[in-house]
Amino acid sequence: MSNPPARMPLIDALKAVASQLIVLHHLSAYGPLSVAMHQAAPDVAGWFYEYARMAVQVFLVIGGFLAARGLSAQGDGLAGQPLGLIWKRYLRLVVPFMAAIMLAIVGAALADHWMDDEAIPARATLAQWLAHLFLLHGVLGFDSLSAGVWYVAIDFQLFALMAFLLWLGAAGRAVGGMRHLAMALVCALAVASLLWFNRDASWDNWALYFFGAYGLGAAAWWAAQRGRLTAWLGVIAAVGILALVVDFRLRIALALTVALGLGFAQRSGLLQRWPDNAVLAYLGRISFSVFLVHFPICLLANGLYAKFGLSSASTAALGIALAWAASIGVAALFYRYVESPAASLRITATLAWPVRRLLKLG
Repeated sequence: MSNPPARMPLIDALKAVASQLIVLHHLSAYGPLSVAMHQAAPDVAGWFYEYARMAVQVFLVIGGFLAARGLSAQGDGLAGQPLGLIWKRYLRLVVPFMAAIMLAIVGAALADHWMDDEAIPARATLAQWLAHLFLLHGVLGFDSLSAGVWYVAIDFQLFALMAFLLWLGAAGRAVGGMRHLAMALVCALAVASLLWFNRDASWDNWALYFFGAYGLGAAAWWAAQRGRLTAWLGVIAAVGILALVVDFRLRIALALTVALGLGFAQRSGLLQRWPDNAVLAYLGRISFSVFLVHFPICLLANGLYAKFGLSSASTAALGIALAWAASIGVAALFYRYVESPAASLRITATLAWPVRRLLKLG
């Protein structure tokens, strides 16, 4: 693995905007606040409901872009064994994920006392909790305990699949001298996803459904590392346009746009220097925390709105604004004490201590 620079302002900005759109999508989708929002401003609420959820494509493309950068910056494959990297990725995801699930369970229990709404998840069973712990809730058919948690499982699947493809590519290169096999495997699976798997919703609990957007991000990184940027991005555009001609999907058009933009920005240097905005940089840094914790905040805001019998447009607007601000505030605390690399390592070490102690005693 390479060790590229830590932060990229443009990626932080994209993540910041995308995470806020997802919060606004869920505020427009669940509970009495969403009903009031649609009544007071139907066009605005309708846009957030229909289109803001597509912001997840931004995270998928960025995920592939950063995975390619971290796992195989030159596209020549993953030299080491992938299992250790996959295990580290699992721990990096599951520690904040399960903390957020606990917040969601508490938030749902409180909101259930204040309102009767289908958005409130049912009480968690042990099997459901374990399925979430192992990121298998979607695959095993369990109801999600929070909105958007499917993405965490898919992110893990995508990373693992990318690591194995790059490892196979490196092995093929060592045995048969196939220099670009790793990139070819990733790009071939991305094309298969765009033209086949992503058109069949029965695959939407599996990485194959989303690998098209993820692969576009990876290809954009590798394109910016090669000598023929225009040719590489032209191929990416051609594949994306072919997928849209075969079956037009607005989400794929967005993923293609983001991937091409990242490729040009990386080669031109904009990725590392623009935009120079501290607020966007911070919101980008805590974007995963925003994604994880905003749903229980939305449930509590809706529950309080129902509990006090509010119904006017002005109180709905205030409730939405407060829920939005609270999501950012709680996410900032969550990032500092749970999701940040330092906090996550500290929590992981604490959880692992009893196991190490038992092993020593044995």
